[in-house]
Amino acid sequence: MRLVTGQKGQTLLEVLIAIVILGMVAVPFLTALSVSSRSIMVADDKAAAESLARSELEYVKNSPYNWTGFVYEIPATPDKPPPWDSSRTALDDCYMGYSVNVTGVPIDTETGAPLSPGTDLHIQNITVVVYHVNRTVLTMSAYKMDR
Repeated sequence: MRLVTGQKGQTLLEVLIAIVILGMVAVPFLTALSVSSRSIMVADDKAAAESLARSELEYVKNSPYNWTGFVYEIPATPDKPPPWDSSRTALDDCYMGYSVNVTGVPIDTETGAPLSPGTDLHIQNITVVVYHVNRTVLTMSAYKMDR
């Protein structure tokens, strides 16, 4: 085969160079998309967990004071609903895959140390642990006083 003078076209070398340049641009771009997608998922997970933890803390703070302390889980196991509301056993549908463990422990007002059972100085440390697919996402603590 003979090349005709003045004929225009792409040589194999030019095409390969163009593909290499395209690859050099595409790989970082696709990597950035992947990383940003993962970051959005983590941020959504944290935001849902924080919302859930704050709502449980408010729920506990607005519930009657429990002198013995308490532990409950939601979705509740049959033997561990909140002691003051046995009907509270599930989370809203928007929290599918999440679970919450809430603990209230009477504490010493001076040291912050847990008190022995049967002793209460009218203040409790409330700890909410939020799990998503059996992985701890967030732990949040607050205090509740008997007023």
